[in-house]
Order: sequence, then C-alpha cells, then structure tokens
Amino acid sequence: MTIDVQKVRKDTRGCDEVLHFNNAGSSLMPSVVSDTLYDYLKEEEMGGGYETAASQSEALANYYTASAKLLNCQPHEIAYIENATRAWDMAFYSFKFQPGDKILTAVSEYGSNIIAYNQQANKFGAEVVFVPDDEYGQIDVNALEKLIDDKVKLISISHIPTGIGLVNPVNEVGKIAKAANIPFLLDSCQGVGQVHLDVDEIGCDILSGTGRKYLRGPRGTGLLYVRESLIEKLEPAMLDQHAATLLSTHSYEVRNDAKRFENWERFYAGQAALGVAIDYALDLGVQNIESRIFSLAAQLRQKLSEMDGVTVTDVGVDQCGIVTFTKENVRAEKIKATLAQKRINVSVSQGSGNLISFRKRGLTAVVRSSVHYYNTEEEIDRFIAELSNIE
Repeated sequence: MTIDVQKVRKDTRGCDEVLHFNNAGSSLMPSVVSDTLYDYLKEEEMGGGYETAASQSEALANYYTASAKLLNCQPHEIAYIENATRAWDMAFYSFKFQPGDKILTAVSEYGSNIIAYNQQANKFGAEVVFVPDDEYGQIDVNALEKLIDDKVKLISISHIPTGIGLVNPVNEVGKIAKAANIPFLLDSCQGVGQVHLDVDEIGCDILSGTGRKYLRGPRGTGLLYVRESLIEKLEPAMLDQHAATLLSTHSYEVRNDAKRFENWERFYAGQAALGVAIDYALDLGVQNIESRIFSLAAQLRQKLSEMDGVTVTDVGVDQCGIVTFTKENVRAEKIKATLAQKRINVSVSQGSGNLISFRKRGLTAVVRSSVHYYNTEEEIDRFIAELSNIE
C-alpha cells in the first residue's frame, strides 16, 4: 500500500496556504481532525462543558483504544496528558532516587529532560551519566552496556532528537535495559506518528509523545504509555481526585492504571481530536507514513548537499524527516524569515534543545526543515529554489 498523496493533501486545507516544512514543530491538521475539534468546542459553547464530555464519552474513550493500537499495548497502559513534556515529567518525577543512583542518558538528549535529570540529581544526590556517541553520532550501545552496574536506576533517552535528524537505536537500548532489569524511559515526542512504534519490540517501559507534531493532532495534547508491570511501582509527584481516591482524613488510594498520571481537568476537545488523528494515521499505515517521510527527507538532504555553501548537519545511521542544515555566511534566522515571506515554514534549532550535542559539534544554530507524508517532491524543488536565492 502507498499513500494517496493527492487525497491527503485534499484532506489538509493548509496545503493550499503554505509550504509546510515545520512538521517537527507542529503539523497541519487533516480536516477531519480540525472539524472534530471545532465541532466539540461548538457543542461545549452551546451546551456546556460537562454535558459535552458526557455526550462525547465514546469519542473521548477512543483516544485510549487508538493509542493502544498505535503502540501495541493495552488501553489501561495509556494516559492522556496536556503535552509531551508534562507526560514525560509525570513519569520521570515518579522515580525515587537515592544518593549514588545513576541516570544514563544520551549526548543528543533533549534540553528540558537534562534540566529535570540535574534537578533530581542535585536534590537526591544521584548522578547523570552521558553515554558517548558512536562514530555515527547516535548513542553508542556498546558504551551503554559497559556503563551498566547496580547503581543505574534509569535509562532515559530521546528517540529522535529535536534538531539532529537521527533516529537513535532504541531497540538495542531496550534489549540492554531489559537484560539488566533497568526501567527504560523513551521520549518519542518526534517519533510518535513518524515511525512505526511497538513498545514490546522496543522494550521501553515508558513512552511519551505529543499530538501536535507527526500525529497531526491539536496543540496542547500528549500521550503517555506506562507498562502495566511498572504502573503500581510509580506514584506520581502530583495527584488529584481523578488519579486517586480520598478514603479518609489521612488516607488515599491511587488508581491502578495509567490514568494515575492524568489529572481530571484537561483539554477534552483536544483528546477527542487526537483520537481521530491517531485513527487517521492508523488508516494510512504508520509504516507507509514512515517510508514516505524518510524518502522525502532523503531527497531533501541530497538536494541540499549539492548546493554551494550549504552543509547538512544531520547525523546517525537512520535519519528521519527532520533535515537540518546551515548556509555559509547566512544566519539561520534570516533564512527562516526570508522563507516565511514566501509562505514557506521552517524553524530554527539554536542549541538549547540539543545543547550538549551542538557544543560538541561546534554548532550554534541550524535551520530545521521537517517534512511529512503530505509534502511533495515539487515542494522540495521549490524550497531549494527559494533557498538558493537567499544570501
């Protein structure tokens, strides 16, 4: 099966307005997703929020079943969270570290995650250990294996770093974590909806993701998977009457499914729309989506590498739909602003998201152009033509 590109572009009203190469930031929603969002909000406007949640209970429940199908897990292992960062936080801050404990992560790790590691390490006397890169710029799984000892309490990495273009070898990481019986937390913010994900194949115990990027859902939506065997071992740092039940003046009971990581008040319209976005991706086939995205990205990298003064800055054996580059004597922000005048969307990665990796490679800012399956070869050609005129 191949994706009917003309159909999905027809389904995407934004394709008539912009050339959108900022899918790693936030994708264009399909009309069925945005219409679900609009219709839900309209019903809230006219009938009330609580009443709409009751009448839309099936649509809200669909989020859990669709997410479970997407990740090959059970619905009770899924939580709905307001964004990927908070989903990751709710899981990470549930771990209780002791002095001397180690958190193993990657050089390419996301900046927000590194802040959280250091906060907890400073608070509890734990240690953050960066696993070296291999010769290809991805996490060195051999070095990771050598770092395993009885002090390691968590392995936590980003699946697809925000501004590098690589796909870390997460299946190999999962095998090492499983063999050592160490929990494996995977930040797949850029992976969910872009690449085929099977939590059993990967071997991760926790996976966080967002709705707004490659799933093509609304902003303010995120998902969290927690393996059943780990759920009751992790008590979230924050609880409410949805996540737990008050039993008496001084006692409570935390629920036994992944919804313990949720809170009661949420973006309900977003939850319904995200379920539809996941269904849309599943109907196309995530492996088909991955194949087309990677193919388009490879074409874009090739054309960029043939341009005078342009350096593609991606690393890794497997490279995804995130394509990063610099242009000699032209600031990344200028490229972004100039392209925006032509209704072409890109973003700039300035290092904070991948500070450790950027410093290691001597980078300060790169243009991040990120393709999706609804983009076309003709758009790539137009992009290259417009880029060649920027000096």
